[in-house]
Amino acid sequence: MTPSSLVLLLADGRFPAGAHAHSGGLEAAVAAGLVTDPATLAGFLRGRLATGGLVAAAFAVAAHRTAGVVDRRATLARLDAELDARTAAPALRAVSRRQGRALLRAGREIWPGGGFDALPTDPSGPHQPLVLGLVAAAAGLDPVAVATVAAYGSVTGPASAAVRLLGLDPYRVHAVLAALAVDCDATAARAVATADDPPEWLPAPAAPLTDIHAEVHTTWEVRLFAS
Repeated sequence: MTPSSLVLLLADGRFPAGAHAHSGGLEAAVAAGLVTDPATLAGFLRGRLATGGLVAAAFAVAAHRTAGVVDRRATLARLDAELDARTAAPALRAVSRRQGRALLRAGREIWPGGGFDALPTDPSGPHQPLVLGLVAAAAGLDPVAVATVAAYGSVTGPASAAVRLLGLDPYRVHAVLAALAVDCDATAARAVATADDPPEWLPAPAAPLTDIHAEVHTTWEVRLFAS
């Protein structure tokens, strides 16, 4: 399989890493009346790309670049701690680690020599962007590719959820995604440009309302998505 095909593999929503079970905060935003149609969905996705998408992409690239670091385990532990600090809501920290565990399982099965033992041994699992960085390195992808996968993944999950939650026309939803292509590329480029900085200096844009919604979402007795 060529590297370009591997990019498609990792970006595919059918990849067995559990992403399909999460709406990226969209379910709570829909319940709050903030997303009701393709136009408001586009605004939600732009905001998610500029915050969580950028953070995920930068940390995935930083983890990818630990492949040549002497003390890789210590560097990944610093990245894990910094990513934890950037994830204010306990619910979202749990989601990131849950998805990290799922992606790690897939990565070990597909690329058993991927150096995954260097990841932090938190009982709840490593953060998903760090695992993505190591999986991409094991697959032979370059930093731009891993940043693009992370940025793209931050918007495709909510977009897919919008079809199920709001009954939106999937053609119009994919038109929204297509219009975000330039933004995804710009986010990936920014992530690559900052990923060589010390972990403490990596991007840290926040979305407080998303954090609040995530905590409220966990209290629902009935919900379609895990987050």
